[in-house]
Amino acid sequence: MLIASLAWRDLMRDRFFLFCNVAIMVGILVPLLVLLGVKNGVYAALIGEMMADPASLQIDTQGNASFVDNDLSPLRDWPEVAFMTPKVRGQFDFMNVRAKGGRRMRPALVVPTGEGDPTLPDGVRVSGKAVAVSAQLAAQLDLQAGIELQLISQAEGRPRQLVLPVTVAAVLPEAAVAGRAVLVPFEMLDLIEAFYDSYSLPDYGITGTRDLAERVPSYEGVRVYARSLEDVAALQARIEDHLSIGTSARTREIESLLGLGRKLNLALGLTAALAALGLGAALVLGFWSDVSRKKVVLAGIALLGIPGHALALFPVIQALITSVFGLVVSFLLYLGAGRIAEAMFGRGLPGGAPLTLIPLWQGVAICIGVLVLVLGAAGIAAWSAQRLDPASVLREGM
Repeated sequence: MLIASLAWRDLMRDRFFLFCNVAIMVGILVPLLVLLGVKNGVYAALIGEMMADPASLQIDTQGNASFVDNDLSPLRDWPEVAFMTPKVRGQFDFMNVRAKGGRRMRPALVVPTGEGDPTLPDGVRVSGKAVAVSAQLAAQLDLQAGIELQLISQAEGRPRQLVLPVTVAAVLPEAAVAGRAVLVPFEMLDLIEAFYDSYSLPDYGITGTRDLAERVPSYEGVRVYARSLEDVAALQARIEDHLSIGTSARTREIESLLGLGRKLNLALGLTAALAALGLGAALVLGFWSDVSRKKVVLAGIALLGIPGHALALFPVIQALITSVFGLVVSFLLYLGAGRIAEAMFGRGLPGGAPLTLIPLWQGVAICIGVLVLVLGAAGIAAWSAQRLDPASVLREGM
């Protein structure tokens, strides 16, 4: 296309004005990119640190209540719920634990779990006689995956102990569960409660005063995990309303962090809007003055037979070329500044997270936004170029 070739050659001939316009873009874009990158990096590190702890998504009911399956089963169908398990009565959730054939024994909290529990590492299944143990219990009893354990309990008035043989499927990270704990399938904890309630357990050679088939399970509450941090507060309120019971969760910490993210986004958005106004004004004046300075050149091009609408493309093409140069230089300088900042300040972030971070979609959105802004600024220059009268311009230039 002839007009594109002419616009490129003219821009390369007046490289000083190209440099000035690129410098204006770089001077505004680079600080904004660094601010955005640091905000993204620090906020993502804080969110990642919170998400690394499954307890951040956990909601526990409080107090002593009595629920049946019909009370709790609807919660499993709620879209905000990632995992839910009922809680048995608190006085029945401790048992003695020892390795099979071992002498050391430790009391441990027995926690119901199942498929989808965020506390469990990826790929670990706790079902049947497979269990997961906390890091502290594993260290005290020298446990590792594959070792056979015995969960032992003695109830008042029962002639025999309840001994449940299980196998360690996984040792949990220290951050997953605090203290001494064993995560077992819910059915196993339900069996322990039946033992304390004096039901007969023929599979374990235990005779009681009541038939196990007559037992109606009763639960103290629920342990629920939300799908995301944004769901925790609403889900907590919904559970309290549905079950008419108090709950505990890290709602205040989560809302504080999410609120910080919203405030940072607002502050950065206002800064970007003001910067866009300044950049737009500078580019409008720059492109418009450039057209005024090149009136004689544009008039000569028009005399070659190029129509007005094509002549209007002259400043637009030059603006696009300028914006491409400005974006490339800006992102290269951002990467350099990011590395310097990383070397100076980035080592303190949790988990070794990067200090500056601009995801691909954000980078593409920034480029599109800048191109739209530049085209808008170039539109005024294009309108001015289209209104040129070649004969009048050339007469004035003589």
